[in-house]
Amino acid sequence: MAFDYIHDVLKARRQQHLLRRRVLVEEVSARSIRVQGNDYLNFASNDYLALGDLPLSELAARSGSHSSPLVTGYQRCHQALEQRFCDLLGYQSAMLFPSGFSANISVLKALFAESNDALIVQDKLNHASLIDGGLQANAAMQRFNHNNLSHLQARLSKSKASNKLVVSEGVFSMDGDCAPVDDLHALCRAHDAWFMLDDAHGFGVLGEGLGSAVKGNTRPDILVITFGKALASHGAVVLASTPVIELLLQGNRDYIYSTSISPMQCAITEQRLTQLLNAKALRQQLQSNIAYFRERCAQSSLALMESQTPIQPLIVGDSESALQMQTDLREQGIWLSAIRPPTVAHNTARLRITLTAAHQQQDIDTLVKALESCR
Repeated sequence: MAFDYIHDVLKARRQQHLLRRRVLVEEVSARSIRVQGNDYLNFASNDYLALGDLPLSELAARSGSHSSPLVTGYQRCHQALEQRFCDLLGYQSAMLFPSGFSANISVLKALFAESNDALIVQDKLNHASLIDGGLQANAAMQRFNHNNLSHLQARLSKSKASNKLVVSEGVFSMDGDCAPVDDLHALCRAHDAWFMLDDAHGFGVLGEGLGSAVKGNTRPDILVITFGKALASHGAVVLASTPVIELLLQGNRDYIYSTSISPMQCAITEQRLTQLLNAKALRQQLQSNIAYFRERCAQSSLALMESQTPIQPLIVGDSESALQMQTDLREQGIWLSAIRPPTVAHNTARLRITLTAAHQQQDIDTLVKALESCR
């Protein structure tokens, strides 16, 4: 019968311990989570500064978007939020998107829509949205070994393409390490290439809150900031020169044919951005928590990856073992995620531990003790 293959696919994924399931969350904060009536310490949140736990003032903005941005959906609140990001980060123009995934995939498709001589070179560990965008773009795509400048230089040196774009994340979402943004930018300039940076996990945390590029004293040609991490909101913004944004307005199908983000969401993001810029104490607390966690893990001989960001992965290896550890930890009141292929490479299934400014030392001690018991 038609579509019988669906049952086979699901059965195979179940047998390989790769079947994904949604979890119905009853309550959640940066520090705790309630699922099926049980309370856990939450070490799976991307709300790194715990801004989502802070109150918002009364939102007077109307909630309706009404239409796509090129019809009647582009309102003063959208323009004001775009301009605020431009002023903060030194860009000429910006575009708001409903999600970081939409921003990444659509920008790469639209940028090369009318180019016949282009190359995209991406870090091997880039987010799925960037890889998908590169695969769908009207350009050749190559990948360079993670944070390997020599390999990237070899890729660029061999290319005869007129239009070359290097794409990287600022903080890598599964490994938690940082890209060498200054060196990447310099290499791009040396090879007449552009540099695009997705700073979803760096913005708010690094560079006194302004992200990886500011921390590295670099201004990428295209910068994407996602609102759903440290900013504790929803949506994304793409920052670039005015000609680039104008080009995207002509051919970015995801932007042209999607309803704009609501004025209510703009108002929420505006308030969260103000909170983020004033969150120096929270950033200091977050860094203190990261240092304390790494120190405690070292004392317990728990081998973490080399990350100084809130993302602290613990490699397990096979998917079955990672799932078992996840289950064992939940029985001890710890909530975190087992990350398995294809999100990460084969035999690198891991526990993805994320720290926030809301965690207390006793929470971290509880986590480390639980991790020790699972070995």
